[in-house]
Amino acid sequence: MLKKTFQVVDRVFRWFEEWSLFIAVMVALCVALANVILRKATADVNLYWSDEVVRKTIYFSTYIGCIAAVRGRSLIRIDALPQIFPKLKMSLTMIANLAVLVFSVLMVWLGWQMTVLMYEDEFAKTASLQIPEWIFYAVLPLMGAMMFIRTLIVMVEDWKEFTTG
Repeated sequence: MLKKTFQVVDRVFRWFEEWSLFIAVMVALCVALANVILRKATADVNLYWSDEVVRKTIYFSTYIGCIAAVRGRSLIRIDALPQIFPKLKMSLTMIANLAVLVFSVLMVWLGWQMTVLMYEDEFAKTASLQIPEWIFYAVLPLMGAMMFIRTLIVMVEDWKEFTTG
């Protein structure tokens, strides 16, 4: 039952991560490419808002990429000690996972506060496109929650691997 639940959550998260990252990168690429072509092909046409779009998509892809990094066990961690002291591998892995859980909780808590703060400020809009900033800040608690759930799944998988392997 737990394994099936993990598989469903993994499938849903993977779909969201892959498609949202694909769309974000394609938007940034197309907007930047269009701006470069317009700037080089004409003397007076420029997409003044292209830098803002690229910055916001990089912001989005960085945070969603954190979730994918947890899935791939690609977060930064100290891996020299487990190679020198193999018996510490499980302990150090669990400590690293607990640190990610703490970080995730902070992202949810602080991200939610920042999102509400931006939502309440009617003047908090992007400079060029006038999009409400709270939309971009809403990525933080979303990322924190997804990262927390993904880390719990990874911890259970690691625990099973250490106890059976």
